[in-house]
Amino acid sequence: MRTVAFCTLGCKVNQYDTQAMLEQFLAAGYGQADFDGAADVYVINTCTVTGMGDKKSMQAVRRALRRNPAAAVVIAGCLAQRAGQSLCAPGVRLVLGTQRRGEVVQLLHRAMAEDIALVAVDALTEAPFEALAVTALDGHTRAVLKIQEGCDRFCTYCVIPSVRGPVRSRPLAEVAAEARRLGAQGFREIVITGIHVTSYGKDWGGEAGLLDAIRAVHGAVGIKRVRLSSLEPLIATQAFVDALADLPKLCPHFHLALQSGSDTVLRRMGRRYTAAEFLDACARLRAAFPQAAITTDVMTGFPGETEAEFAQTQDTVARARFARLHVFPYSERQGTTAVQMPGAVPKALRTARARTLIAQGEALQRAYIESLVGTVQPVLWEEDAPGCDTLGYTPQYVRVRARGGQLGAIQPARLLARQGEEALGELCADQK
Repeated sequence: MRTVAFCTLGCKVNQYDTQAMLEQFLAAGYGQADFDGAADVYVINTCTVTGMGDKKSMQAVRRALRRNPAAAVVIAGCLAQRAGQSLCAPGVRLVLGTQRRGEVVQLLHRAMAEDIALVAVDALTEAPFEALAVTALDGHTRAVLKIQEGCDRFCTYCVIPSVRGPVRSRPLAEVAAEARRLGAQGFREIVITGIHVTSYGKDWGGEAGLLDAIRAVHGAVGIKRVRLSSLEPLIATQAFVDALADLPKLCPHFHLALQSGSDTVLRRMGRRYTAAEFLDACARLRAAFPQAAITTDVMTGFPGETEAEFAQTQDTVARARFARLHVFPYSERQGTTAVQMPGAVPKALRTARARTLIAQGEALQRAYIESLVGTVQPVLWEEDAPGCDTLGYTPQYVRVRARGGQLGAIQPARLLARQGEEALGELCADQK
């Protein structure tokens, strides 16, 4: 039996796309192999948001070819969309962008039959939403459901609009149908994701929006939790937050992308909110969801960022009381407006500022976990740990370690203490 191995970099959308491509290979008779072992085909689903994403993607390609020089390598995803033909090298059989992933097996077989390196990177200007059905996610109790593709925000630092194309939304009936299918297969939690989920329905002129999609997933039989991926801060109006509060399955875990806590940097970035508006969104969410975990992304060293502007970001981060921070230094992306901006910050300083924010974020994460100590939380148990422990997650996405959790079940557990980035817990008496 021929085997295929996948390596996925980047966001939850890539995770979904990988699962859809994997299912195409399994249906064609391939067996799944570990990426760290030998395989006949290696698929690297790439990320190009930062220079580090490019670097890790190409490292994965080289790693695959070292493990089996005779293997066929497929480079897919955002870096493939951006770099195209330039990725062709010995061993690379298919370069597949951010469309036609449902044809991955057919395209690869064609390239192998013709003994060529095939570049299947299409223009995205008029691209439709590509319906990729996912029917299983082995080993997980949580499923990712992609409802939207593309972005039209055009932030000055970001290549995503060029590699993912314009906003395209998945029809509401298909969203509901996939949620029902996943619920029937035993998944207890669905993560709603997309490149810019806040724009869901925008391409239809507003006849349906993100709330409609959330409600469609929320209504699926068998689904006990609904989790949202990254949201645009300005969507968190009082009306939107009130509507979310009426959905009992919704997890109180909100990822709002800050990027910078300085108004002047935000303007240069092309972001459409101020630090005060961001903090107002956090306050509205916490008023409706008192134990909410609010997480974020922050960039350091954007062109022209001064010490005073960086200090403003530190202050905004502290006031937002994030549960978790993803921090990354600014990375020049060719084709973006920011590349032409004056005031480039030395890379060493970008990295130093990132380290400072990472330390601040780690302290905030510890404080957030400790704020939940003593509370009883419904934990979805997902995996066994060494000894008799099980690992699972609270609705706020805090990882809990306890003895005796039933895999795949949601059980109440009291959080006893913080241990690193986890909480130690015990099942409530009636669950033992």
